[in-house]
Amino acid sequence: MNVRKPIAAIAVLLFAGSAFAAGEHDGGHEAGAAGRPGDPARVSRAITIDMSDAMRFTPASIEVQKDETIRFKVTNSGRLKHEMVLGTPGELAEHYAMMMKMPQMEHAEDNMVAVAPGQTGELVWQFTRAGTVDFGCLQPGHYDAGMKGQVAVAAPQPA
Repeated sequence: MNVRKPIAAIAVLLFAGSAFAAGEHDGGHEAGAAGRPGDPARVSRAITIDMSDAMRFTPASIEVQKDETIRFKVTNSGRLKHEMVLGTPGELAEHYAMMMKMPQMEHAEDNMVAVAPGQTGELVWQFTRAGTVDFGCLQPGHYDAGMKGQVAVAAPQPA
């Protein structure tokens, strides 16, 4: 039996996973353009999101302010496992491609929350850049079925 191929595949996955989790390393732990893990003691407000087996987030469109720290209370009202992952379209597509190749892969990153059926999870996130941050469920088939949304991050208005 040739063990080189499985070992090489595992090494690639570990590297890719740690690269995705790390994002930028200039002092903060940014996940691409999405922002960074938020300090639970500095939460500005809570936003409740429902994930359903209709492959939808409710709401799927959210508005926040730059530098705002949000506590997402994410409920899975379905009978399938769902997750909410924040990132750029490229980051989400890359992560989704990995999930499609290895559907049983378990992962936990700062920019995501996986929720079992009938349960609620939390994700505390600080949005550090104005613009749009995407989110989606990267369980195989869910993202392609339309389980995605966007966070519009508004720049502060000049005083």
